Amino acid sequence: MNIVEEVLAGSKRALARAITAVENEYDEAAEIMQKLYPHTGKAHVIGITGPPGAGKSTLTDKLAKEYRRQGKTVGIIAVDPTSPFSGGAILGDRIRMNELTLDEGVFIRSMGTRGSLGGLSRKTAEAAKIMDAAGKDIIFIETVGVGQSEVDVIKAADTTIVVLVPGLGDDIQAIKAGILEIADIFAINKADRDGVDRLNTEIEMMLDLNQNMVDWRPPVKRTVASKGEGIAELIAAVEDHISHLKQSGQLAVRRTERTKNELLALLDEHIGRYILKHITTGGNFDSLVASVEKREQDPYTVVANLLRQTLR
Repeated sequence: MNIVEEVLAGSKRALARAITAVENEYDEAAEIMQKLYPHTGKAHVIGITGPPGAGKSTLTDKLAKEYRRQGKTVGIIAVDPTSPFSGGAILGDRIRMNELTLDEGVFIRSMGTRGSLGGLSRKTAEAAKIMDAAGKDIIFIETVGVGQSEVDVIKAADTTIVVLVPGLGDDIQAIKAGILEIADIFAINKADRDGVDRLNTEIEMMLDLNQNMVDWRPPVKRTVASKGEGIAELIAAVEDHISHLKQSGQLAVRRTERTKNELLALLDEHIGRYILKHITTGGNFDSLVASVEKREQDPYTVVANLLRQTLR
């Protein structure tokens, strides 16, 4: 069998090879995705995001185990920070989920951000599609620890869980508009700490001020992931959200928006490469750089002229 047939048959090794091919942009990557795409769209993708130290990996581990007890297969994409020097990642999230690696019904893939902003790797969406085609029922995307702008997970997930913890200092910092508005569910992890009631109240107060919520108010669930507490209640909230998305038609709306974003991202990537290839190959580009540096031309006019010449 070729790699596509093996992925469709559920082979873990083929799954790993296909994601590696896509992540590293091997020659066969586009063909792999073209052949797998008709087999996607069945899995429910759950994004898990939140500040560093919130316990996202431990929570993902417990949620995955609970779904496995329900007989569902699980894929996990754990995004780790990447070294700006070597381009490598320690892949610490996978270490925390060590027990799951022995489960045949679970596939874990760690991905470095490789310089991408937004809390995800640039190839996260493709990796999720490959896991979807391989028959995974639930796919978790755990982002790198977010600050205030890393909210790209909403573009890749059907349901987004924002994980917060009490006692980080400025609790309001964690629930500013960007983070607040991407959450379908809030999980207050490490809920055995002091300050949990205050954080819970602050989230509810912020939700009261959000005028965009019409038919779904994000529930706030408390968990102590290290002890397995609150996991069943959190999964029940996820299942309620899945039912709501299907009944309201929002699942189709979200996936249409996701497809639109993917097409625009692909166009941006391919057009960028095409332009760079055709502009930087000749010596003319260096002379343009020099003329801009000398203030003989401005960069805006130069770029407009280059685009006109290249894309005509």
